[in-house]
Amino acid sequence: MCIIFFKFDPRPVSKNAYRLILAANRDEFYHRPSKLADFWGHNNEILSGLDMEEGKEGGTWLGISTRGKLSALTNYLQPRLDREARGRGTYGLSNALLETPWRKLCFGKQLFLEAVERSQALPKDALVAQLLDVLNNEEAQLPDPAIEDQGQEYVQPILSKYAAVCVRCPDYGTRTNTVILVDTDGHVTFTERSMLDKDPSCWKTSTHEFMLQS
Repeated sequence: MCIIFFKFDPRPVSKNAYRLILAANRDEFYHRPSKLADFWGHNNEILSGLDMEEGKEGGTWLGISTRGKLSALTNYLQPRLDREARGRGTYGLSNALLETPWRKLCFGKQLFLEAVERSQALPKDALVAQLLDVLNNEEAQLPDPAIEDQGQEYVQPILSKYAAVCVRCPDYGTRTNTVILVDTDGHVTFTERSMLDKDPSCWKTSTHEFMLQS
């Protein structure tokens, strides 16, 4: 299970604004092997973590290319498709369609918006730190009939943990926080905070920076 918040504005009016502010959690079994984010692919043009589970090696959950293409995914608990295209704006995505009003999504989006509203006045490092705080909020947003109805028996055993932005269960939960900033000049800052050694108390934070290619 994962959660993604993002604000997209391809032509920001202010020089201090960002084209993209994205904050995302990857929720996964702690034992599932993966690589930390790095550049790979033809000419090392893709920056992402990599899934290393046997038989599924090389897949990813979130990545950005040096030409500005970004891809992210979450699990979806029901087989429905949403083909509606979205333009500039601020959105939230969890294990449902874009902007499905789960309480944890609405709660996290409000925290995200508060950080975004301060983004032009904050140093970049401070903005990243605030977005990481949003991603690590463990306050359960209950009751939430929408989650209960969609997840049904699958989610019931972990409902109190699953209903938070940051999921923390004994063997499953938030393993990776990612913050991506793209400024008006096309400078990308990709910050990843990853759990190490299947230990929720042990984390590594790394940052990659590059300019988008035209």
